[in-house]
Amino acid sequence: MADAVHFFIEDTSKIFFLLTLIIFLMGLFRSILSPEKIRGYIEGKPKGVSYFLAVSLGAVTPFCSCSSVPLFIGFVEAGIPVGATMAFLIASPMINEVAVVVLGTVIGWEMTAIYVVTGLLVGMFGGWATDFFKMERYVEDYVWKIRTGQIVTPSYDTTWKGRIFFAWGEVKEIVGRIWKYVFIGIAIGAALHGYVPTSFFAEYASADNLFAVPLAVLSGIPLYSNATGVIPVAEALLGKGVPIGTVIVLMMSVVAISIPEFVILRKVIRIQGLFYFASFLALAFIFVGYMFNALVS
Repeated sequence: MADAVHFFIEDTSKIFFLLTLIIFLMGLFRSILSPEKIRGYIEGKPKGVSYFLAVSLGAVTPFCSCSSVPLFIGFVEAGIPVGATMAFLIASPMINEVAVVVLGTVIGWEMTAIYVVTGLLVGMFGGWATDFFKMERYVEDYVWKIRTGQIVTPSYDTTWKGRIFFAWGEVKEIVGRIWKYVFIGIAIGAALHGYVPTSFFAEYASADNLFAVPLAVLSGIPLYSNATGVIPVAEALLGKGVPIGTVIVLMMSVVAISIPEFVILRKVIRIQGLFYFASFLALAFIFVGYMFNALVS
């Protein structure tokens, strides 16, 4: 109980402090870089460049799954290739600035850098695969028919005072939306840390168990959280000796191929397209898991 309570208090203080600080700073950044500007940067670029820009912008824009449908429609409407759109939607939930900072304090900055680069590569390859296999044929017909004209960017005070108010509003909105998932993640992590014996993970989730990585991917599918909420669980699992590759693919699976994410995307993509997309991500994550485990073995 003491270990669990200590873990809960320490991680709650650390994560919410970092969450508030970094979202505020990124809010200032987002007051300059709007979703409409993102579309402008990607639109009309060669495919390879558009994939890179899409994942790079996705990594610094903390859009969650609830934003997937309007962003998808907006990107397609602007004439951006479906591949670049999917690359953005892969990278955005999987890599965000809060998760990167918190993850750096948990697994170290070198492994965090490898995680970020790997996530960007998965996003780019996912965008390429979407275009190569012509997955646009699985986009719902109504999406192609949408012609709403030029989207008007909401106006706000562009002075520093106005940007600070905008950034604080971002903090209240995002923290207000995800705090319960963060608390749930910290509670699960505390329970694992305090009550589940290390021997359990050594037996079932060690690097010697070849099925541990695929099972980690499957375990993440029915769950839902953002990257920040699942980090306390990852921290507890790492503390119990679970290999880093197995832990990272669980994180990726929870934030990128969870059932709630695909329920939302089903509004714009047919079931066949979602099946291919989920299969690609699952295979990519399994490869990433084995790679990480090999790097640190």
